[in-house]
Amino acid sequence: MTHSLAGNRYAKSLLEIAVENNKLEEVYNNMLLIESTIKENRDLSVLLNSPVVKSTKKVSVLIAIFGAKIGDTTTSFLQLVSERKREPLLEDIAFSFIALYKKHKNIIVAEVTSAVKLDDIQKQNIIALLKTDATVEMVEKIDPSIIGGFIVRVDDKQIDASILRELSDLRQALN
Repeated sequence: MTHSLAGNRYAKSLLEIAVENNKLEEVYNNMLLIESTIKENRDLSVLLNSPVVKSTKKVSVLIAIFGAKIGDTTTSFLQLVSERKREPLLEDIAFSFIALYKKHKNIIVAEVTSAVKLDDIQKQNIIALLKTDATVEMVEKIDPSIIGGFIVRVDDKQIDASILRELSDLRQALN
């Protein structure tokens, strides 16, 4: 999915409103719910992207789905997005909001790929390896093809300490 500038602008505005109103955590949880619901429900995604369905119908469907599960700030925001006919951007707005929230709270996401599930001590060692003052949110992936070790990705940086990489380097050195 490509992330639009307009979606990012709406997300920034929502973040500012949430901070102003002391509703940041509530809105963050609402955006997590909205993003995952749209991502998991193809019919909802098609509805939001349909130029045939009127905006009033789209917002009424959104309110029916999320209604009591989201706060007033998010409900008002959904109505604003609908008035501006930007419903197709809703998943993108939620994604951008989540990223901005994490930046605001100094949280970095570390994607860790390992051959087997890591225990708590190994996770703490990997976090220490990152040498950061930020809070680290670890997303674990299991990939037996790396044989052993781990691969850590944070943004566009990567540490590859896998056995597969070691074998590949050894193979190149021998050739």
